[in-house]
Order: sequence, then structure tokens, then C-alpha cells
Amino acid sequence: MRDSRRTRVVLALLLLASVTLIMLDARSSSGPAAWLRSTAQSIWAPVQTAFSGVVGPVVEFFDGLGDDEQARLDELERENAELRAQLRTSELARNRAAELDALLRVAGAGQYRTVPAQVIAVGPAQGFASTATIDAGEIDGLRPEMTVLNGDGLVGRVKSVTQTTALVVLLKDATSSVGARLEGSMDLGILTGDGTDTLALRVLDPQVTIAADDRVVTFGSSGGSPYVPGVPIGAVSRVESTPGQLVRLATVDPYVDFNALDLVGVVVEAPREDPRDSVLPPKPAPSPAPAPEPAPAPAATPTPSPVAFRGSRG
Repeated sequence: MRDSRRTRVVLALLLLASVTLIMLDARSSSGPAAWLRSTAQSIWAPVQTAFSGVVGPVVEFFDGLGDDEQARLDELERENAELRAQLRTSELARNRAAELDALLRVAGAGQYRTVPAQVIAVGPAQGFASTATIDAGEIDGLRPEMTVLNGDGLVGRVKSVTQTTALVVLLKDATSSVGARLEGSMDLGILTGDGTDTLALRVLDPQVTIAADDRVVTFGSSGGSPYVPGVPIGAVSRVESTPGQLVRLATVDPYVDFNALDLVGVVVEAPREDPRDSVLPPKPAPSPAPAPEPAPAPAATPTPSPVAFRGSRG
């Protein structure tokens, strides 16, 4: 398309007018540009006001809704945290109640007068590798060389006490040694710890027959110190062959889980009579022997098929 001279002149004049208006508007607040701007503002101001009046409440509503939703979420999180704490507390209370029931059962069966206590620390102390600290002491009637047990069996003995705490040497400590007796007999032995989760039993009579699952209780010390009689210790898991030796050796798995000690009882008064085996729980009923498999039926003897004989011609 060919540009005419008139078109170029008109474009130049429009460009010159635009530049002039911009310069005048920049120098002064009056002039055509100011008038145009003022006219546009007067036209759009009512529209903007009306739009803000309609949209503003809607925006504020959704903003308020977001705040309420966040507050609700925060409240739900707090409630969940409280419920989790209550659940943990309830579970701990149930476990404590079960441990206390078991402890009372053992104390009642053996006629031991005990002071319940909580384990508050575990670890080596005063030259011993396996110890526990409990929250009972002299003000509770505790003194050194008292038996410590729980609902499962023998835990150890009190080594030292303060006004409010006591140090207990656990049965599994390498320095522990307790007189033991096999269930249902007068066969005696010495049971020692070695720092592991098993105990070593040395039966004094080499002719005694020991079998796996034989249960062991404390024989008792003079005056019930440091060990009262009849407290369950554990069950035999392995018997070692000791030909020619004066003692029989066996490994005993303790009833007490020394890695999960919580509630214990300190025996402050020994029973008047040896409870013997009455503190042991009833033996579990033996599982029924599997029924013998029926003998396979004898194989049927095949019936011989008849044979046809064809006579010979002679």
C-alpha cells in the first residue's frame, strides 16, 4: 500500500500533539491531560465504589471463614494431642494395675509383707553391673539385705538405702548368688548371675536328675535376709553333662524380665513358715498329643479276569 503525503502529515501532527500533551501534564496539574484524567476519575469513581460495596463483604466473609477454619483445625490438633496423652496415661495405668495385682498375688501366696516401689533408674552403681534404684527408702521401713520381687518372681536384694530411695542389686548381676531348690524336692543348689539374661544353677548332689522345664524357687536365708524362701526364680532350659564332677550344672531362664522392670515389692517381713512351692503359678496343662493318623487302607487285590481255553483238535 502506498502512503500519501497527507497521511504522513496527519501522523506527524498527532505524534507532536501527544508529546506536547504529555509534557504539559508533567509540568502542571492543569491542562487537557489533567482535565481528561479528572473526567475519567469522576466517571469511574462511582463504579469503583459500588463494586467495592458488593465485593468487599464477600471477600471479608471468605477471609473470616478461613480464620474460623484455621481456628477449628488448631482446636482439633489440641484435642488429638490431649486424647493421645490420655490414651498413654490410661495404658500406663492399666499396666501398673496389672503389675500391682500380680505383686499382691505373689505376696499373698507367700505371706510376704511387702512395700511397693517404683523403679526410677537402672544401670551400674558402686561396683555392680546390674542395679536398679527404687523410690522407697528408710522412711518406708527399708534396710539393706531385703528381698526384692515382683509379680513374676525374684528381682534381687537391697544393697543400700537413703531416706527416700534404695539401691537394688539385680539377680542377674555377676556378684549375685542365691540358694535355690528344685520344685517338689529337697534338692538344693546355688544359683548365680553372669550379667546376661540367663542364670547358672549348680546342684550340690551330682546324682540328682534335672530335666528341662524343672522350676526353681529360693531356698531362703537365715532370718529371711537377704532372701526369703519360696520366691519363684525361673525354669531350667538346659542341663549340661558333667561326668566325674561333684555338681550338676544347668541353665535357668528367669521369670523376671530385667529389661522391663517397673513396679516391685520389697519384703519387709518374712513369712513364719516356708511357703514351699505354693507361690509358683499352676503349671500349664500339657498340650494334647496329636491324634494318630489313620492307617492307610490295604490295597485291593485285583480280581483275575477269566481266561478262555480253546480246546485243541486231535
